[in-house]
Amino acid sequence: MTLPEPVPGLVIRYAYLWYSEYEEGREEGTKDRPCAIVAAIRLNENGETRVLVLPITHSPPERAQLAVEIPQRVKERLGLDADRSWAVLSEWNEFTWPGPDLRPVPGADDRAVAYGFLPPRLFAVIREKFLSLIEARAAERVQCTE
Repeated sequence: MTLPEPVPGLVIRYAYLWYSEYEEGREEGTKDRPCAIVAAIRLNENGETRVLVLPITHSPPERAQLAVEIPQRVKERLGLDADRSWAVLSEWNEFTWPGPDLRPVPGADDRAVAYGFLPPRLFAVIREKFLSLIEARAAERVQCTE
């Protein structure tokens, strides 16, 4: 598997564990999906890094302020499908990179786990809205097991 440096704005394939699944006692997500790295925090000089990811889903948000739609041209550039998709801002997974839940991108020759990067402006909007929800205590963290 080809492992990129985990940097904010990178979209990876990951077995995302929804907060509702976590509350049911599950330890691993049931579906592999694109997720946007929103933060990568280096913990020590050994290079251990904690990564925060937001899920990208086809399900429209119940409230518009809890997600950001991914424009079709961005989805095309990343190699995602043509259906409408949103980056969910109301919850996130946190794990130590690389972690066991990274998955190869379908069709990638070298078993790469990354689709590519979100455009800087789109990522800035996602990050700012996510941080606002964190500050308002309106987002849920799911600490994933190693």
